Amino acid sequence: MSERGRYAFIDQLRGLVVVLMLVDHTSYYFNSVWLRLNPLDPLFDSWGQFALRYVSYLCAPGFLLVNGAMVWYAYRRRVDAGRRAWEARWHLIQRGLFLILLQLTWVNSSWGGFERLRPGHFGIIACIGLSMCLVTLLVHLRWPARLAIGLTLLAVHPLLLKIPYDTGNAWSMIPMQVFGDAGDFNKYPVLPWFVMAILGSVVGEGWLGAWKDSAKRRISYGVIIGLVAMAAATVIRLARGYGNLTTFSGVTHFSFLMDHKYPPSIYHLVWFFGVIVLAAAFLEGLGRISPKIPSPLGVFGRVPLFFYCVHIALLGIFSKRIGIYYRQGEVAESLIGLMVMLVVMYPLCVWFGGVKERSRNWFIRMI
Repeated sequence: MSERGRYAFIDQLRGLVVVLMLVDHTSYYFNSVWLRLNPLDPLFDSWGQFALRYVSYLCAPGFLLVNGAMVWYAYRRRVDAGRRAWEARWHLIQRGLFLILLQLTWVNSSWGGFERLRPGHFGIIACIGLSMCLVTLLVHLRWPARLAIGLTLLAVHPLLLKIPYDTGNAWSMIPMQVFGDAGDFNKYPVLPWFVMAILGSVVGEGWLGAWKDSAKRRISYGVIIGLVAMAAATVIRLARGYGNLTTFSGVTHFSFLMDHKYPPSIYHLVWFFGVIVLAAAFLEGLGRISPKIPSPLGVFGRVPLFFYCVHIALLGIFSKRIGIYYRQGEVAESLIGLMVMLVVMYPLCVWFGGVKERSRNWFIRMI
């Protein structure tokens, strides 16, 4: 833990997530596979294209899990400092509402290089924001109660997908795609990703509460929790029944790993919960052995929302709107774009990290 109350492994975990997200986004703008790929039902013609897509599957689970952990941490710190429970919640709810507003304005428009406003889309940042608001309503509960609520919602979600609705009727389509199903209006329904935020609040109570003074315990318990979750997910997938939304060709085929993301299946959520918790343990262990190796990730992870908003805007303006190499390449071109964007974003994140640390401006503190 740093002098300012920051946990390096948390910043590095967020940094890893945003870098993997950048892999996906440089592929989205520079990779010609997107001219023929259906993101709701992806089929890949090479392992390279599969790898580019699959690494980004950690991003939404990573964002929601860490967000849930930090909601618990921020709430506890304020309450322990003498703030009233509602006051502590309201601070977090403001942040969640800000994320929803940011999605509907800046984020949606930035994808096309600000060619036009696109308020009619509810995406991942809005999903995080609404999930954040909902977690504040549960954060006072003991962790076994939160875990039970999360697992119950996880089990119920596939049943909601069986509810028929008219995608041409906004009154039925919007509620279903905001909370349960995925489609053109929203690929990130809140209910299943809210589960990931709840699970994040539970593991966060371990990371930043019960095990806060022992990196060794965080690492060892993280490895155990991660491996148990991944083993449970593997059993769910092998059963080919409830908790799966797509079939697979075989255990060694990439289709085994790529069950539904839009919306996520039980297998998807449990598997990536385990992967993210393992990644946190790995980063903390690596930081204890050689702190300089994961430290660059911490630069990105200290300002993840700034990274998200700026990198999409730059790619949207220069690639899609101006037309610089827009969807003309393959795997190599996507990776070159990744390296260029990392070089551009690193000094920007260093600069804004300093600005945010010194500033008391409400807007800057929200970013």
